[in-house]
Amino acid sequence: ETKASVGFKAGVKDYKLTYYTPDYQTKDTDILAAFRVTPQPGVPPEEAGAAVAAESSTGTWTTVWTDGLTSLDRYKGRCYHLEPVAGEENQYIAYVAYPLDLFEEGSVTNMFTSIVGNVFGFKALRALRLEDLRIPTAYTKTFQGP
Repeated sequence: ETKASVGFKAGVKDYKLTYYTPDYQTKDTDILAAFRVTPQPGVPPEEAGAAVAAESSTGTWTTVWTDGLTSLDRYKGRCYHLEPVAGEENQYIAYVAYPLDLFEEGSVTNMFTSIVGNVFGFKALRALRLEDLRIPTAYTKTFQGP
C-alpha cells in the first residue's frame, strides 16, 4: 500500500467537530473569507472547510500547553457555510468567519499571514484559492493612512 493510496487521515479528532459551525450567525465585526476548496479524495467537504478555518486560525495538529490559557471560541475561525461550485466536480466555496480578536490591529501583514499563510500546504486539500474577503469597518479603522 503506497502512501498516496492511503489518502488523508485526520489527527486525533476531526476538525469539523470544532470548526464547522453551520448555525453560526456572522457578526458585522467578523472578517469573512470565501475559499474555493477541492478536498482530497475521501475527505468530506465539511471536514475540508473546517480544516481551512482551523489551520488559518487556532488549529494545530497537536495539543499545546497554551490550550488551557485561551478561549478557543473567542479566537477560532468558523466554516459557517459550504456550497458546491456550479459545473465543477468536488469543488466547494467554504465561507469562513474570523473574529477580530484573532488579528493584530493595523497590520495587513498579520491578517494575510493568518488567513493565507499556512493553510495552502494543508494535506487534506487538493487545491485551495482565496476567492473573496470582507474586511469590516471596525478593522479598517485601525489602519493608519488615507
